[in-house]
Amino acid sequence: MPLIASCHCGAIRIEVDHSPEKVTACTCTFCSKRGALWAYYKPSEVKVTRQPDPLPTYRWRSKTVAHHFCATCGCGTHSISPDWSNGRPDFDNPKVGINARLFDDFDLGSVPVDTVDGRNLW
Repeated sequence: MPLIASCHCGAIRIEVDHSPEKVTACTCTFCSKRGALWAYYKPSEVKVTRQPDPLPTYRWRSKTVAHHFCATCGCGTHSISPDWSNGRPDFDNPKVGINARLFDDFDLGSVPVDTVDGRNLW
């Protein structure tokens, strides 16, 4: 049974086949202000089933990360970025970060939270 994430008004809807094993709290200024907890997936594991055209996107400084959001209700929904797990951007292995706070019928307290020091790393 798929796990569904949706913005508050339902204009953006995302499906994944499995729950995240953990979520990530990033301390960079953008993620801190957004308040997201990120569940990371491979692009092949994510299906966006509803979105406006064009999809509102915010890119800051490096322009390597596309932060998507709903222009109607303001929810930050998902981001597409290179894999940063080695401390450097791996553009050959992108990741989709879904704001796990938007998952419907999911106990966010049931998964561990990793903190990444994005304020000092990037």
